[in-house]
Amino acid sequence: MFAPVPDGACEGSGVSGSILIPQRFVWPYGGRRVFLSGSFTRWSDHIAMSPMEGCPAVFQVVCNLMPGLHQYKFNVDGEWRHDEQQPCVSGSCGVVNTIHLMREPDILPSILSNETPGRSQMEIDNMEANSRMPMPDLEVSRQRISVFLSTHTAYDLLPESGKIIALDINLPVKQAFHVLYEQGVSMAPLWDFCRSQFVGVLSPMDFILILKELGNHGSNLTQEQLETHTIAAWKEGKLQLRRTLDSNGGSHPWRFVHAGPHECLKDVALKILQNKVSTIPIIHSSSEDGSFPQLLHLASLSGILKGICRHFKHSSGSLPILQLQVGSIPLGAWMPKVGEPNGRPLAMLRPSASLGAALSMFVQAEVSSIPIVDDNDSLLDIYSRSDITALAKDKAYARTSLEEISIHQALLLGQDANSPYGLYSGHRCHMCLRSDSLHKVMERLSNPGVRRLVVVEAGSKRVEGIISLSDVFRFLLG
Repeated sequence: MFAPVPDGACEGSGVSGSILIPQRFVWPYGGRRVFLSGSFTRWSDHIAMSPMEGCPAVFQVVCNLMPGLHQYKFNVDGEWRHDEQQPCVSGSCGVVNTIHLMREPDILPSILSNETPGRSQMEIDNMEANSRMPMPDLEVSRQRISVFLSTHTAYDLLPESGKIIALDINLPVKQAFHVLYEQGVSMAPLWDFCRSQFVGVLSPMDFILILKELGNHGSNLTQEQLETHTIAAWKEGKLQLRRTLDSNGGSHPWRFVHAGPHECLKDVALKILQNKVSTIPIIHSSSEDGSFPQLLHLASLSGILKGICRHFKHSSGSLPILQLQVGSIPLGAWMPKVGEPNGRPLAMLRPSASLGAALSMFVQAEVSSIPIVDDNDSLLDIYSRSDITALAKDKAYARTSLEEISIHQALLLGQDANSPYGLYSGHRCHMCLRSDSLHKVMERLSNPGVRRLVVVEAGSKRVEGIISLSDVFRFLLG
């Protein structure tokens, strides 16, 4: 995990008060006792490394180092070793690993770090025109982020403590969604007791498709059958439906997307992006055949982004990309400008629109959230796929038709009666301005539960676009 680093740990020599950068050292090749030594300890002190929880063959330690070039080596069971997979050089101490920590002025323009009231649209447009970045700076930033993601693993995402809900695949679908609602989670990994394996994930999109199927007059699925219809039966039915709709006749295997704790963060992020999922389970098994799996964590882009922000917190100047204004870069989905050819309208709905219209938009437009706006397109609220589990409350899905219940009513269903906030209070909506820096947007998106920011016009809150976690990572990874 990205744990806080105690002051003074593994400090290099330097002037008192110098900036120290946390750096994680890993020895992933086993041993009984592993120590770290290097130029930052004057090669005299040996720092004990600790085995990772659940993975005793991987040793790690976090040190606070001054910016600059450092050399280091590992002492494994009394033998000096170096990591052949990391940069290394030959010197007076033999072959040693090297690391170069950069510290550049951490100064962002004031227009990026503070929202200045009373700024005109012309001023914003002028600032956007001046915030273009040379391609070399863009590639340098992406390379540094890529190196960080490639040298850290899914183990870094594990919290000190937490709870993960998993569901038996033979559980009735109706009961499963009640569990999700009561536990306050939107998705859960699926466990097959007969195979002793995790085999999939139950997500809000499953509930959306089930509700649409119930509303289909030609459906074979009825309210009565939903009482006993198992998750396994639903997943198999959805698989058959996909095969039927596939005009090319291709196969759609029931594919379970997951990652191991040793996979690098870049691979985890790419799995999330390529499979268009919000989270993937991190599963560890000590046996080669994958038996006796342990569910360690549900990895998300938010957790990975928090790691990026924390790692570059004291050296954000080394990433020129962070200075860009989000309105000046190809990031997110935006309202098409007047006269723009082939402009694709942003998916938005009025509060009076039916819930059925929202569910159809989730499926057909492949969006995960829909801004709810007034007649002037000013933001009132946002309806997300994860909000659909609120229909499990008091069996609301069984009492109403999707075309009869409005978005306004659906939002009321998910609202806590004791909440101090009124409907359309804006506390559920996370917003930004097109003049905000990428740095500010990344910081906001790294907060738990924030998956997207709605870009609004200052003052009127008129919706101009949406930036999601997936959008940010596609831009960062190029």
